[in-house]
Amino acid sequence: MARAKLTHEQQTFVVQSLACFDSPSVVAAALKKDYSVVLTPQAIEAYDPNKKAGARLAEKWKLLFEETRKTFLEDTASIAISHRAVRLRALQRMAEKAENSGNMVLASSLLKQAAEEVGNAYTNRRELTGKDGKDLPVPVSPVTIFQLPDNGRS
Repeated sequence: MARAKLTHEQQTFVVQSLACFDSPSVVAAALKKDYSVVLTPQAIEAYDPNKKAGARLAEKWKLLFEETRKTFLEDTASIAISHRAVRLRALQRMAEKAENSGNMVLASSLLKQAAEEVGNAYTNRRELTGKDGKDLPVPVSPVTIFQLPDNGRS
C-alpha cells in the first residue's frame, strides 16, 4: 500500500494527537474516520519525535509536538474526567444502567468504585497529623501475650 500524502492540516492533527498520548492505532482510526485517509500505525509513529521512527521528524513538527504535550500536561482542568464530580456522575449513570439490566455484580463494583472515589482512595494525599491538624492519637499499649500450655502436642 502506498503511503498517503498528508496535508498540513492532517499532519498537524497527527502530531497533536500523538502529543496528547493517543496511540498510533487510535490516530490511524481517527484519520480514516475524519479525513478518509488510510495510514498504518507504523507510518504514524514517524510523527512522534520520541519514537525511533520519528527521529528525522522536521523541526517544526518537533516543536509543535513539545508545545502541545506541555500544554496538554499543564491543562488537565479542561479534561472533564479529571474532575471528581464528572467521574461520580458517570459512575452513577453506569450503576443505574447495570442495576436496571440486572447486572448486580457490575452495579456492586461501580458502587464500590464510587465509594472509593468519595473516600479519596484515588489520591496521593497523606495526612501526617490528626484531624484538623491536631496530634495523632497515642497508640494503645500492646496487649500482653502469654504462652498457652503445650498439652503434649509438641
